[in-house]
This record gives sequence, structure tokens and C-alpha cells, in this order.
Amino acid sequence: MKVVLLGMLVLICLNSSAQNWEHARDDAQVAVEVDTMHKKGFTLIWINKEKGFDTRLKQRLIDTYFLNYPKLVKKYNKKSRRSVTFVIDPDYDGVAATAGGIVRYSPKWFAKNPGDIDVVTHEVMHIVQGYPNGSGPWWITEGIADYVRFVDGVDNAGANWRLPDFKETQQYTDAYRITARFFYWMETKVRKGVIQKLDLAMRTKTYSDDFWKRETGSTVDELWMRYAKNPAI
Repeated sequence: MKVVLLGMLVLICLNSSAQNWEHARDDAQVAVEVDTMHKKGFTLIWINKEKGFDTRLKQRLIDTYFLNYPKLVKKYNKKSRRSVTFVIDPDYDGVAATAGGIVRYSPKWFAKNPGDIDVVTHEVMHIVQGYPNGSGPWWITEGIADYVRFVDGVDNAGANWRLPDFKETQQYTDAYRITARFFYWMETKVRKGVIQKLDLAMRTKTYSDDFWKRETGSTVDELWMRYAKNPAI
């Protein structure tokens, strides 16, 4: 449902995302489009600063949010926020970035990669993760987000996005898809449910190097050596 900016600001100030909205207020003031949508207890605030942004792509991004975000909240962290803001920002030079409950997307990326709707899946998983400072290594954070994209992605094939083949030069600390592949191998070949436990340990700041031995019977280095010998997934 499209709303006027003033009404939008009032709405946000009344809900739990008011603190994070302050960081997007300037975006809304120069936006060409501001929408808010609700579905089954979840809210998406859409702020578009790019004229001519593809309306079909907009709908696919919205649909991906409402399909996957509630699913990930239920599976990984039921205490996750129920309101998220998407900002289509032509001044942002990356692909996408998440801070608090705000995800900032580059329209330049989408212009070149219109099928990459599961960047939404990766980014909203960061919201679900909600790891506090000092929770653990960054490679785990990004590895889990790409693992979730691989497992729960809506249309990875349409984006030509896949997990890479194993190479001897890789390390589990490489993060993103390389780590995600290792995590998927671990989940399917070593112990089902271990990635959910890893995510919880990160969020509760209980992660340590002992996690791997306790949950799988092997250290992470031992697991990687096993993976390197037989990396088939």
C-alpha cells in the first residue's frame, strides 16, 4: 500500500523500528517512492531513490522478503524484528549492505544482474543473525548467510549463482560461498542441525573454537581436512 511520506514517518515512530528508521529518514526525504506493506505479522518499508526502477523487479524483491524472511525468523531466531526497511540507493556503490533493520541495495547492481533477487535472502539473514559485537569470526557470519541463500534461495539459478567447486587453495576462513559450501557439506555429511547450533552460539556469544569438537567430535581444522579429501556435496 502506497502512503504519503508524512504518514509513513508517523507510522515508523510508533513501531519498534523507530530507532533504525532515523538512519533512513534522509533517504525517505529524497525518495521517488515510499511504500509500506504488511503481511502475516511482518512489515516491509520500501524506499526507492532511483527513478525508473523496474516495477517487476521491485515486486520480486518484495515477494522474496515476505516468502523467506518469516521462514528464516521461524527457523533461526524467533525474536527477530518484524519490520524491515529496503532502500534502493543509487549513491551506494556496493551490492547490498545491512545495518540494524535496514537493507541498502544498489540499483546499478540490479541493472546488470536483474535476476539476483536472492541477495534479499542473504541480507535478511543478516537481520535474523543479529550477532552482537565480539560474537565470533566474520567468516562464520558471511558463510552462514550464503549457506542460507543456497538452501533457501528462491531463484539462485536465475542469478547464475552457485556454490564453487572445491579447490586446494581454498580455506574455510575465505567466507561467503566457499565457507557456505563447507557448511553445507558439514550439515549433510557430518551432523544435521549443526549450522542452526552455530548460528545460536554466535548470537548468544557462546561460540569458541571448542564448538566444533563438542558438536561434531572434530576440530574445525580436522573437519576441513576431511572435507578436502572428499568435498562432494
